[in-house]
Amino acid sequence: MTLQEAKQQAREKMMPQCRMCKECDGVACRGEVPGMGGKGTGASFIRNVEALKNITLHLKTIHDVKDADLSFTLFGKTLSMPVMPAPVTGVNINMGNKMTEKDYIRGVVKGSEKVGILPMVGDSAFKSFLEDNLSVLQEENMAGIPFIKPWNQEELFARIDLAMASNPVALGVDIDSAGLDTLKIHGHRVDPKSLEELKAIKSYLTVPFIVKGIMTVEEAMLAVEAGADAIVVSNHGGRVLDHARATISVLPDIAKAVNGRVPVLADGGIRSGVDVFKFLALGADAVLIGRPFAQYAIGGGEEAVELYAKKIAQELKGAMLLTGIKDLQTLKEQGRSALHFEV
Repeated sequence: MTLQEAKQQAREKMMPQCRMCKECDGVACRGEVPGMGGKGTGASFIRNVEALKNITLHLKTIHDVKDADLSFTLFGKTLSMPVMPAPVTGVNINMGNKMTEKDYIRGVVKGSEKVGILPMVGDSAFKSFLEDNLSVLQEENMAGIPFIKPWNQEELFARIDLAMASNPVALGVDIDSAGLDTLKIHGHRVDPKSLEELKAIKSYLTVPFIVKGIMTVEEAMLAVEAGADAIVVSNHGGRVLDHARATISVLPDIAKAVNGRVPVLADGGIRSGVDVFKFLALGADAVLIGRPFAQYAIGGGEEAVELYAKKIAQELKGAMLLTGIKDLQTLKEQGRSALHFEV
């Protein structure tokens, strides 16, 4: 199988909810929620992608870097690269109706295992989707990172208990889901979380706690105060608030404010290893990729997920070699000097 073949199969399975455009930029699917688009005008999804295009790289070829080390450690787990599939769920709601949730997430999980990265799995309006995701992690004996929606505390803790049975590496709450239309359409209420509620979640957990959906320095500091062991800079793929800022735009200030106290993960419009390079150079410790991993899992299962992950790794390594960056620590310290911000 090739990635092009997987894309064609994904298009056949996901139409009309995803057209598998030549460039996954949110233009054709703007406003299509449920579906794969961004909320309202689609501006937040589109801005995530466009903001990355405005950052270019300085080509450097006179240096002594002959190979680039992509290895990364998170919560004691050594990964092949600082890239993970974002917790995308709901095949039957957002991504066509041609495969089961378990078959979809199995492709994500097994493909991730083959390339040595951690899979993230998600929650949904339908509790059965979370149960399917967790059961696949257990069946494949794969440690992953489940993310739970910001339900009321009683329901949230009940779902945490479910997730803990899968022996997770960590557990996250994607508080940006408070604005997710698909949950409201199906009659489920989710709300923002107060500082005290986040502290209660942290106290309840026995594994590292990740807060996803941070878009300001103020909220990054609140998450750290609440005891978060990592944060994810994310606007939920542009699916919750129209005209939100691009994640790459807010990342540098957030990373500077956090100042290494907890890992800073980020997502938003990442389509290539060069995009990964830009995020890491601007302060992210690792990145999450959503739509592409989901699309390839639908189009070609674990094989396509593995191929896509290897493509990302190859592109990231190439960007590091051609900017004179030997490893991730050097990228974190010197990567910004390899970037040019177009006017």
